[in-house]
Amino acid sequence: VVEAAVAEMLVMGASQQNLIAAIGPCIGPQSYEVGLDFLETFAANDPGSAPFFTPGAAPDKRQFDLPAYVLSRLTRSGVTRAEWTGHDTCTDAAQFHSNRRAFKAGEPDFGRLLSAIMVDPK
Repeated sequence: VVEAAVAEMLVMGASQQNLIAAIGPCIGPQSYEVGLDFLETFAANDPGSAPFFTPGAAPDKRQFDLPAYVLSRLTRSGVTRAEWTGHDTCTDAAQFHSNRRAFKAGEPDFGRLLSAIMVDPK
């Protein structure tokens, strides 16, 4: 998705040197526990993804650093100005909805978030 979005922005007239990216609120690295199958899928499709996984609470679990992974993909796409806002949706119930938090709490449903990608025509 990252590479396709950057490529499309360039097709639409954005200049590579003017691209700026922000990773908004999302699940943070301390909250995103995944199984080994998730890790194996990433390893098969992106051999450089191993540094974004750290040991989880159990031997068959890993913590995945989604914001850092997306930032790395942005860098590979030539975006030199990018950062994460640092907002972990799973840990901040006062500000954000979280599917993972709702699931862990046994809640029947969760709210929704919206993301945007835009090209400033200036």
